[in-house]
Amino acid sequence: MPDTIDLDVPAHEHAARLRAGDYTARTLAEATLERVRAQEPSLHAYITLTDELALAQAAAADERLRAGEGGPLTGIPIGVKDLLSTKGVRTTAASKMLEQFTPVLDCTVVQRIQEAGAVIIGKTNLDEFAMGSSTEHSAFGPTHNPWDLDRVPGGSSGGSAATVAARGVPLSLGTDTGGSIRQPAALCGILGLKPTYGRVSRFGVVAFASSLDQVGPFGLDAEDVARLLGVIAGHDPNDSTTAPVPVPDYTEHFGRGLGGLRVGVPQQFLGEGLDDGVRQAIEQAIGVLEANGAVVDRSVTLPSADAALPVYYLIAPSEASANLARYDGVKYGYSYTSGASVEEEMSLTRGGGFGPEVKRRIMLGTYALSAGYYDAYYLKAQKVRTLIRREFEAALSDHDVILSPTSPSTAFRLGEKLDDPYAMYLNDLYTIPANIAGNAAISIPAGFADGLPVGLHLAGRPFEESRLLGAAHAYAQLTDWHTRQPSLPAV
Repeated sequence: MPDTIDLDVPAHEHAARLRAGDYTARTLAEATLERVRAQEPSLHAYITLTDELALAQAAAADERLRAGEGGPLTGIPIGVKDLLSTKGVRTTAASKMLEQFTPVLDCTVVQRIQEAGAVIIGKTNLDEFAMGSSTEHSAFGPTHNPWDLDRVPGGSSGGSAATVAARGVPLSLGTDTGGSIRQPAALCGILGLKPTYGRVSRFGVVAFASSLDQVGPFGLDAEDVARLLGVIAGHDPNDSTTAPVPVPDYTEHFGRGLGGLRVGVPQQFLGEGLDDGVRQAIEQAIGVLEANGAVVDRSVTLPSADAALPVYYLIAPSEASANLARYDGVKYGYSYTSGASVEEEMSLTRGGGFGPEVKRRIMLGTYALSAGYYDAYYLKAQKVRTLIRREFEAALSDHDVILSPTSPSTAFRLGEKLDDPYAMYLNDLYTIPANIAGNAAISIPAGFADGLPVGLHLAGRPFEESRLLGAAHAYAQLTDWHTRQPSLPAV
């Protein structure tokens, strides 16, 4: 047994070493917890660490490994976004409203990773109720970007991205409503995949916008992301929105290279509002694709994609307004109990339990759904949503992937955009269209600008995650961006 474990390697390397008996799952869990605790004072990627649960799961994983059983996740440490219900472990959604809430069941995704033998290290930080692009809107304080602690990690799944980028854990789970996996993956220099809507169960996940939310994986390379997606994907009878589509081997496109890959590059995604350093990195990435056999078409257009941002900020807040109505201080969660009437107590509960960004979106959504405005705003947004989906279908009938930057800039400074909601919302400009259309999409490391990571965004056809992961794997064989890592306190 080694004196020290190399915690900087991807999950599949840990899996191979665990099967070989180089070290045990318990030893790996202990080393991981030690590193995470050393990083937390500067990173703040977690809301709750689950030491006892992790060690118990590691012991169970060791039994399976000794018996010659288990799969690619057996004994592998993982972080879980604190939006996913965990039985017996508080699930806060980073909100005062749920600060003391402890679920009585696991969400389907957590149940599946536990059945696969994964070791849950903790619940990761996020923007409150997943509403944000910087992980600054958390009742428990912001997460910091491991590449520069004065900058944001992106959001809303910033904690999940930051802990993987810092090599705290090799894998994590996030959710993506408008870019909340892919944007923090880009800003932290790792891979993040948003599966097709309906590919992964949302049962037991705290709801934000039900027609947009999707759970997905973060990892250090395409193989790790593929293995984790293979565990969590598939129909769930508890979630009627999951599609009864077989789960493939998500590594089936590995080893095919980039030859013949048809890449559409809408020029509208490389125009105004894009930082020069990000544009340069993306153009260099396109050059790598072309030099290795990909067929790049810069004439493809998505005419309605420019409307995706306003469409999103009508549909998502409207659904949030409905979903968050349940937090009234009566059934569970934070409750203000000193009001003069039931109405006053409910008002003060919601006023004190929700943070400013959540309140802003509830008000936006309530307005869009109100009498006299429903047809003008929400209904029209749904019609434009249909146009965007059809344009993606048309573009992807002639192309395998649609390429763009993941984010218009690298990680910005903490506090820089907190007082300008519109500037904050623009961070999801390139990721939102895939959510509106319901398509699969991935962000992969594609270089640096001013010392900060840049993400390359690929959107594909529904249920063709394998093709996206194959392209990501092939690109990684030609570059080393995914191997770069920040310097943080380590064990």
